[in-house]
Amino acid sequence: MLLNYPRTAVLTPGAPMPARNELLRAALKSAASALKEHGPRFTLAGSYALWVFGAPEPVHDVDFIVAEADTESAATTLAKAGFAIERTPEDWLFKAHLDDVVVDVLHQINGTPVVDDDLDRAQEHDVLAIRMPVLPPTLVVTQKLRALGEHYCDFTSLLPAVRAVRERVDWDEIRSATSDNDFAAAFLLLVDRLAISTPTPSIDEEKE
Repeated sequence: MLLNYPRTAVLTPGAPMPARNELLRAALKSAASALKEHGPRFTLAGSYALWVFGAPEPVHDVDFIVAEADTESAATTLAKAGFAIERTPEDWLFKAHLDDVVVDVLHQINGTPVVDDDLDRAQEHDVLAIRMPVLPPTLVVTQKLRALGEHYCDFTSLLPAVRAVRERVDWDEIRSATSDNDFAAAFLLLVDRLAISTPTPSIDEEKE
């Protein structure tokens, strides 16, 4: 169990929790409780998944994933739990609104439909006193790196999160899964030079 009590990695000791974080946590708990009780299967993903493993707490939204076949079922469950469902122009997620915060429910990741095998890779953890499946850091970091491109290439929020979970990720798996993305390669070069990652040995080092 990695998270027994709600914590905020971005706050100084003794500082009050920002109201924004309170709302995000409440939405996370409400959504997880509803999906856990009424289905379908789900997994905590994105920056809040990394937070479970020690990364800074996000301030924008909460991410869950569900199998693409269960998209409508998830929307129905959250609507009955009091969320306002928004169908977005993007065809890979829907948004669930509660108290001015957003829960993104993704049914595709990096252009690939979510299936049960993806959910099977989650690990059970206690998050805000609720037992729920959480995507492991290696998968979350891989997904974030694969999402980098010409129109979105923000290293500023990604770097501290990756630094915090550096010892919990499989760097070789991340490199292999993102090898076709030049922006991911640039980020991995940066974390290599900052000694955050476990660098891939050079040809000369391998010969030694």
